[in-house]
Parts: sequence; structure tokens; C-alpha cells
Amino acid sequence: MRPSSVFLRRAVLPFLASAALLTTAAASAATAGEACGSVITAPLARPVPANDPCPSADPVVCRIRVLPMDQKVEAQRTRIRYHDLLEAMHRTEAAMRESGASDEEIARELVDMRNQAKEITRAGMTPEEVRILEERNTAKYGNPLGPTADQLYAKYGSWQKVTEASMRTSYAVDRELSLEYRPCPV
Repeated sequence: MRPSSVFLRRAVLPFLASAALLTTAAASAATAGEACGSVITAPLARPVPANDPCPSADPVVCRIRVLPMDQKVEAQRTRIRYHDLLEAMHRTEAAMRESGASDEEIARELVDMRNQAKEITRAGMTPEEVRILEERNTAKYGNPLGPTADQLYAKYGSWQKVTEASMRTSYAVDRELSLEYRPCPV
């Protein structure tokens, strides 16, 4: 069985079955002051007029800025679920290191997991939201889900750096959704 199949069976399927509970647990952890593995939320900024100039070069950030408040709230919830999936990646990295996997094996698995997390998260988005994300990634990486492991290796020159990059999140998108992600150290 491929490791990504294990991820789907062990991490993703239970996640999908209890997404609301995980989101509530993350919010509770944040409220309780737990810094590791949680997403801290703040009140969302009010939407700005669509003709207001966007200070970001990222079209996703510009789109979020103008969303009606109910859609912004849903986008924030979706982003929290995405962070929950990224946290599963940290656990997978630790387990793979413990079992003796190479840096390349770990990096390739985590890039695959990140792309799966994107697909899962996007399943709950509108076609327009997905289109914007896919257009951005296709323009930037030639792939609607984002960079491949080989593209990241060519950029960073080491599999360890590819692993680190695969678990990074867009600070600009998180900030626009009033989120602060605090991953657990491995």
C-alpha cells in the first residue's frame, strides 16, 4: 500500500468524518492557550468595496478581501480545516523519520499529501473559488495544485528544504482570514 493511501485511510477519512469536531477542537485549543498545532483566530475584517485597490499581488488575497462576511467566515473555516490536514503531515513526517525513510521519500510523500489536502479542501469551495486558486497555481507552477516535488527540489536544492516548503502555508492568505497557524515542532 502506498504511504499516501495510508494517509487517506488514517488521516483524511477520519478527518472528513469529524471536520466540525476538529475545527471546534482547534478553536478550543487556541482559546485554552495551546500554541502547538493550533490555529489562532481573530475577528475577520469587514469586506472592502470591489473597486478598492488591493495591496497584495496574490489574487487569492484580493478575492478574500471583497467577499461578503458570510463567505469570509466560511473561507476561514475551510482554511482551518486545511491547517488540520497540514498538521497530519507533521505527524507523518515524524513517523516516516522514525521508520528510517530517506529525506527524498519523506519530501515526496509530504508534497503528495499537501496536494491531496488541497483537493480535499477545495471540494468544499465554489467552482469560482477553485478556478481562481487553480489559475494562480497553473500560472506560477504549471500545475493547478501547485509545485511538484521535483520543482521544489530544483528550487531549494535539498529534500529537507522541500519537506519544509511542503508544510508552509501562505502567511498572506492566513492574515487576510485573521488566522495564525502554530505548527508543532517535529
